[in-house]
Amino acid sequence: MAALDLFGRRWALRILWELRDGPLGFRALQQRCDGMSSSVLRQRLLELLEARLVQRATDESYGLTALGKEACDGLTGLHAWAERWAVELGTHGPPQGQDQ
Repeated sequence: MAALDLFGRRWALRILWELRDGPLGFRALQQRCDGMSSSVLRQRLLELLEARLVQRATDESYGLTALGKEACDGLTGLHAWAERWAVELGTHGPPQGQDQ
């Protein structure tokens, strides 16, 4: 439940996803996250650092720890499913009960 709580926080998964290809500095990470506010980014990074999913390098960049990489590996399957779902929605419209 603790992992779901952490991952359910706004932007947490996006930060992990953006770091999957390698370390990024604060500003670069903020830009990749569609200009998320710096205060929210700082808070999420602190939470992810505390959870040992993200680490801070001596050059001030942020990168994934081994645990963070494992989390991203787990997200890869969800990402593949989301891609298939997007195709399905594009073919058949939004799920029933959803407005267009």
